[in-house]
Amino acid sequence: MFIPKSDGRQRPLGVPALEDKIVQRSVVEVLGAIYETDFLGFSYGFRRKRSQHQALDALTTGIMTKKVNWVLDADVRAFFDTLVHGWLVKFVEHRVADRRVVRLIQKWLSAGVLEDGKRIRSELGTVQGGSISPLLANVYLHYVFDLWVQRWREKQARGDVVVVRWADDFVVGFQHRDEAERFLAELRERFAKFGLELHPDKTRLIEFGRFADPNRRGRGAGKPETFGFLGFTHCCAKTRAGKFTVLRRTMRKRLRAKLKEVKTELRRRMHDPVPEQGAYLRSVLRGHFRYYGVPLNGPALQAFLYSVGRIWCRTLRRRSQRHRLNWTRMRRLIHRWFPNPRICHPYPLVRFGVVTQGRSRMR
Repeated sequence: MFIPKSDGRQRPLGVPALEDKIVQRSVVEVLGAIYETDFLGFSYGFRRKRSQHQALDALTTGIMTKKVNWVLDADVRAFFDTLVHGWLVKFVEHRVADRRVVRLIQKWLSAGVLEDGKRIRSELGTVQGGSISPLLANVYLHYVFDLWVQRWREKQARGDVVVVRWADDFVVGFQHRDEAERFLAELRERFAKFGLELHPDKTRLIEFGRFADPNRRGRGAGKPETFGFLGFTHCCAKTRAGKFTVLRRTMRKRLRAKLKEVKTELRRRMHDPVPEQGAYLRSVLRGHFRYYGVPLNGPALQAFLYSVGRIWCRTLRRRSQRHRLNWTRMRRLIHRWFPNPRICHPYPLVRFGVVTQGRSRMR
């Protein structure tokens, strides 16, 4: 089956049979324990005891504590659809000697997807939907990107380099612009060797850091550019004391998509009892606040709550041509069912220092 992507294209989704699910889960448990000792500290995606907020904390801490003046915001184009089976099998064989496990992985890679009753196979990509796919993706990028960038940082970089990767989405911070440009050119060549390509629209090199604002204003270039990572727009900002900080706001695209989803679901539930609608919206808001409730993002949380309240009000008014729902009554419903926006996460410098205890996850 296929599911729509944010850019309008279709993503193939494989739904394994029950037997395959059990076997895949067992293989993931075994291989995960093996590769967990190999994976590097700046890799966060689909790993045990690692979350998106740990990756976000690592990135913010790296930018604020290291000499970062340039940021490469990169994304691999159609990564899950283009990774080469031959290279992936070689990477697995480098660490796993059991031929039975290797043959199982080869069978899962060549399984393909069903479309209109026809089986479609490919020599490229790994079908998403199975529990083995995230692990295989991490293995591929571990050899293609992680080990290479670690060696590049140690051997070729003169200044500070900060790396944070979540699956095929990664951010690299540099002290010097010439090193950032050279890294990007060599990274394109590296990826081309293994059948990968950086997304032309989602890969940017921008000036970002504590000196970005004064440097750009001195050149008349305006405010520093922003970049998105894991649902947050990262901006250069200052605290009340005038010190540099990284401001993280909810991405507008994510916010609009969620509001559109809420609007569609409320239309489906239009004639459900008000308590059922309120319970649904309360769960949506709580989940949103838990993820996006980071320090300094309070205005975006309040805006989301206000927008959800307006959508709910319009939905309730459409239930009858003679509605009597004014904003006084609507505020009582909102006060009854909506949780208050709250910051659920501590400052990155606080939590990141506790988690790592001096062992850097950016290096």
